[in-house]
Amino acid sequence: MGNIFAASEIVELGIQIERNGRDFYAALAGKSKNQEARDIFRYLSGEEEKHIQVFQKILDSLEKYEPAQIYSEEYSAYMNALASEHVFTQENKGKEAAKNINTEKEAISFGMKIEQESIIFYEGMKKVVEASGYQAIDELIVQEQNHFRQLFNLKIKA
Repeated sequence: MGNIFAASEIVELGIQIERNGRDFYAALAGKSKNQEARDIFRYLSGEEEKHIQVFQKILDSLEKYEPAQIYSEEYSAYMNALASEHVFTQENKGKEAAKNINTEKEAISFGMKIEQESIIFYEGMKKVVEASGYQAIDELIVQEQNHFRQLFNLKIKA
């Protein structure tokens, strides 16, 4: 199939992932009975919002990619398949995931899992983007690694 994906599309998926993360942590903050946990989840929600802004700046600096008309259906199907493998690429999945979390430790562990999946997702997508998009994808990966480290540190304290 070749390199037919642009960094702009991966960044757009990254923005959706971060929106769901923001909503996930905000929902957990709203339902937690523990003040310290509420503060942590509010903080994480704020961090996700910052990531959205970082990713939006990256997106604004990239050109949009339009596949050749002949590849549109194949291209669309492939992108949808890739996106469907990551739960947080789908709209409103953050709030839905939070409904199934019962403890703060579960929430932190789930957050770590999502951040880890995001890193893997971006690493995999980097293999199919144009070479000019590598730097932007690397920036996404660094942001997710930092978020994972923050969650890991919170888990140790919890």
